[in-house]
Amino acid sequence: MTVSRFKTILPGDVRTVWDIVTGVMEYPAWRSDVERVETPGAQNFWEYTKGGYVTKFTIIGEEPSRRWTLAMENANMTGRWVGVFRQRGAATVIDFTEYVTAKKWWMRPFVKPYLKRQQAQFAADLRAALDARRAGQN
Repeated sequence: MTVSRFKTILPGDVRTVWDIVTGVMEYPAWRSDVERVETPGAQNFWEYTKGGYVTKFTIIGEEPSRRWTLAMENANMTGRWVGVFRQRGAATVIDFTEYVTAKKWWMRPFVKPYLKRQQAQFAADLRAALDARRAGQN
């Protein structure tokens, strides 16, 4: 199993950050890697990349504005995503950890660098979404 953790501070209150991250149907509007999202059930959502690749998520834990835990699976991996959210003054600390097992042995050396890239892109897209939301409120 590969573990990849990403922690950063974002401008804005924890509720706003939480709402954006957990508002999965809006992902195509702000995430650069997601083309569409389907919700086959109340606790499930499927992300489709711009290339059509699907990752299936199941919400397995939720403490609003504090912690969101997802099981995830696609053709190449299975695992768990844990997002922890904390207010710090006028900002929000996000601490996202992914626990991933590659389904193909030859992919194992590439999993951690791939996850690091994905986490950095998610955080950059999230920061841009927060900036856009703040600009729209001014």
